[in-house]
Amino acid sequence: MSEAMTLPNEFEDETHARTAAVAAVRQLDASGMNRGSTGNLSLRWGLMEDGALHDGLFITPTGMGAADLRPQDLVWVALQDGRVRGDWQPSSEWQFHQAAYRARPDVRAVVHTHAPNATALACLDRPLPAFHYMVAIAGGADVPLVPYHTFGTEALSQGVGDALRERNACLLAHHGLVAAAPTLAQAMKVMQEIETLCEVYLKALAVGEPALLSEAQMAEVITKFRSYGKSARR
Repeated sequence: MSEAMTLPNEFEDETHARTAAVAAVRQLDASGMNRGSTGNLSLRWGLMEDGALHDGLFITPTGMGAADLRPQDLVWVALQDGRVRGDWQPSSEWQFHQAAYRARPDVRAVVHTHAPNATALACLDRPLPAFHYMVAIAGGADVPLVPYHTFGTEALSQGVGDALRERNACLLAHHGLVAAAPTLAQAMKVMQEIETLCEVYLKALAVGEPALLSEAQMAEVITKFRSYGKSARR
């Protein structure tokens, strides 16, 4: 049994997990973060096979839009060998979800979007630097840029896995945005915040290159973020 499979899960059972994933996909579509069948979303989930629990992930099927997606349409993919259980083919980008979970045992949700502002920045071949302290929500002093690789390739999967090893988000050059977190709610929050930051950064670039916070300043923010929102109720 992997370390990730022993971690607490935000969903009490498979039905709740599938339902929450579909709701999140529809939320992304309604907010314009994805359109039609663009983007994909996965949850890490162990599945019983032949009396043993196997590490894997539920992921949206390839080519299916948010309006048509049902909880039972999510496809399970084994983390170890990529075997599939479900009625549909998994997203063509399931391999970079697999790479993210392998790189980060603490991660239980991965969200990939073609959000307009993040994608625009990625099409400029630019990472998101420390122009604003909230960039630290991605777990470091920047949101790195993964060089362009064709979707569904091992090269893209390797790039995403490497980028998310030390971050909670990364931009994909000429492609989009990936966010990862220990819960689906957190992954959605990171994705939405990075999209907003990309919008502000692009506006700043229209005037000139914004000044950046120093490594020391960002390190202080990252330290404060570790306890932010975790105070005991008074």
